[in-house]
Amino acid sequence: MGVSGAGTRAAVLAIDAGNSKTDVALIGADGSVLGTGRGGGFQPPVVGVEAALDVLGAAVAAAAGEARLDRAPYAAHVAACLANADLPVEEAELTAALERRGWAGTTEVRNDTFAILRAGVDEPRGVAVVCGAGINCVGMLPDGRTARFPAIGRISGDWGGGGGLAEEAMWFAARAEDGRGEPTELARALPAHFGLPTMYALIEALHLGRIPGGRRHELTPVLFAVAAAGDAVARALVHRLADEVVALSTVALGRLDLLDEEAPVVLGGSVLAARHPDLDGRIAELLAVKAPKAEVRVVSAPPVLGAALLGLDRVGAAAGAAARLRELYAAG
Repeated sequence: MGVSGAGTRAAVLAIDAGNSKTDVALIGADGSVLGTGRGGGFQPPVVGVEAALDVLGAAVAAAAGEARLDRAPYAAHVAACLANADLPVEEAELTAALERRGWAGTTEVRNDTFAILRAGVDEPRGVAVVCGAGINCVGMLPDGRTARFPAIGRISGDWGGGGGLAEEAMWFAARAEDGRGEPTELARALPAHFGLPTMYALIEALHLGRIPGGRRHELTPVLFAVAAAGDAVARALVHRLADEVVALSTVALGRLDLLDEEAPVVLGGSVLAARHPDLDGRIAELLAVKAPKAEVRVVSAPPVLGAALLGLDRVGAAAGAAARLRELYAAG
């Protein structure tokens, strides 16, 4: 994707910051891309707010350099969709911290799930469920109303996500091997993924750090492969995830009075974007009953596009700006 308008101050500074990477784009009022940047993950709970913003700052500086903007403010408005901004109080704290950076005249911080939702819809209307490392759901309407969940783990009632699925698969596999649970092919397939003969060996390797804990996410695709081969325990976990996706999306649709209207349900994140047939089929089957007018979409556009579109919505960009921007990202 090319950039244009070098030296022109932007209408929107769009930031999509996940746990593992940050994407930044400076967008003109006409939907042109003036500059882009990429940086590391955004993890204020780990490194603190200011250090996390320094990571964003490096990506912002790269985008500003590409746009030939040598000093802030770089844009009229910052639209920042950030991981770990799970509660309104966290969004308010991060908004104030970003405002102190002086990157733009106004600032709005949202949870990063809103970027995926906006990237998947033509107007700010609908619901998104994201299932990557964790799981989350948000919804929005053009009048500014939103639906959301805390989405901070089991203490807020969450189940699912790649990490959670891997843990559940391990639980069932361990109990199958030692006799406490019903038999499942997971007891062989999970350790085999790491070249190990038994679940006991896998448990030992994880516990003693011979396999880094961060590699547990590799077990989620194994779970889906075992489920696709017909294993009853694995299939039950896949179906439970579908049930959770539908529960989240229908509650959000109901809060926005969209349950009986035509409305998009956008699916995103690595687990849902993988298009597992059994998972997709059960989601469609359940939604057909609970929200028959819902239109399921799997988003493929980068989330930074969604952040940019939210920014263009906020600044009241010229007609056609959003369509132009979407075309630029679609062209790569």
